[in-house]
Amino acid sequence: MQKPIVTYPCEFPIKIIGLANDVLEGIVIQILNQHVSDLGEGAIRSTLSKNNKYVSITATIHAQSQEHLDDLYRALSSNPHVLVAL
Repeated sequence: MQKPIVTYPCEFPIKIIGLANDVLEGIVIQILNQHVSDLGEGAIRSTLSKNNKYVSITATIHAQSQEHLDDLYRALSSNPHVLVAL
């Protein structure tokens, strides 16, 4: 039997990429708050692309289970402002 790749609960980084604008980070935080009850201080970092067209948001969350992560990825990916959620 194979060992699971991830053991839950655990700290898990999620990268969200979208166009750099005034709404993306607020939308991402709203979605995260709907799925993560303990989003801590410093859990979110943003980085602009070289030409300032895109922004990469990395959120480190306390993942409870694979289902928890799947639900969060579905919510992020279904938002039109989110281009990629990794």
